[in-house]
Amino acid sequence: MKSSKTGIILGKTITYIALVLLALSIIVPVGWVFFASVKENSEFYRNPWTLPKGFHYQNFIDAFEKANMQNFFLNSIIVTAIALAFLLVIALPAAYVLSRYKFKGQKFLNVCFMAGIFVNLSYLVVPIFLMLSEADKFLGKTFGIKQLFLNNQVVLSLVYASTSLAFTIFLLSSYFKTLPKDFEEAAYVDGATYFRTMVSIMFPMAKPSILTVILFQFLAYWNEYALALTLMADEKKYTLSVGLLNLMNAQKAAATYGQLYAGLVVVMLPTFILYMLVQKQLTQGMTAGGVKG
Repeated sequence: MKSSKTGIILGKTITYIALVLLALSIIVPVGWVFFASVKENSEFYRNPWTLPKGFHYQNFIDAFEKANMQNFFLNSIIVTAIALAFLLVIALPAAYVLSRYKFKGQKFLNVCFMAGIFVNLSYLVVPIFLMLSEADKFLGKTFGIKQLFLNNQVVLSLVYASTSLAFTIFLLSSYFKTLPKDFEEAAYVDGATYFRTMVSIMFPMAKPSILTVILFQFLAYWNEYALALTLMADEKKYTLSVGLLNLMNAQKAAATYGQLYAGLVVVMLPTFILYMLVQKQLTQGMTAGGVKG
């Protein structure tokens, strides 16, 4: 009896130690970036690990002025918002139909979406670029239109949405399957159409899962680098993650580290704020999909 209690206590102790170490491995680097963003440049040469002597907010001003970060920030907001709109408009009805109705080809479609989860985005960057480049060449030769697909923020948003459809539909379908059919049957009895039932009843009930999708995909779109750099040639249309490279080029050999870390904070801060706002709903969305109603 004592040995079993000792084993339980030892197991909990090891678990807590592992969780504390994991938390420190995340908190320390993130905290260091925030502290480094308000340091003067001279403090890095003395001892980069010391706490800042003051709040040197000029780093953020220089980051915006010298590297045009405000435009990159606005571009990221536009691209991310459009991509999320595309994603939800396509994925929500698709996930609802796949999870609530039976029809020919349903299993095949589910298998295809499941397989799409395992496709790495980095493998698709070059094929997507070549496909859009050839489409632009065709339009240029046929209609005289130049660069309709490349260097287009709406197209970039559509590419983002399409590459994340598989995971989103899988997650939403798992949640829709847990909802009881009584609500739909009651709506049909009251004369509601299939579309009205889906939009007015089922979508609001899936709010926790939808918020989970929004948070996950917001993080993915906001921090995405490879596609944004490949498909956007105009520097004025760069997203924030690509704009950080522009900030590094602006510094050149000056090595003003405070401004570089200020740029990193600008990228990270919206994700922290969004996570704090939807933390409870995120937990509900992640756990509810695994519970059968």
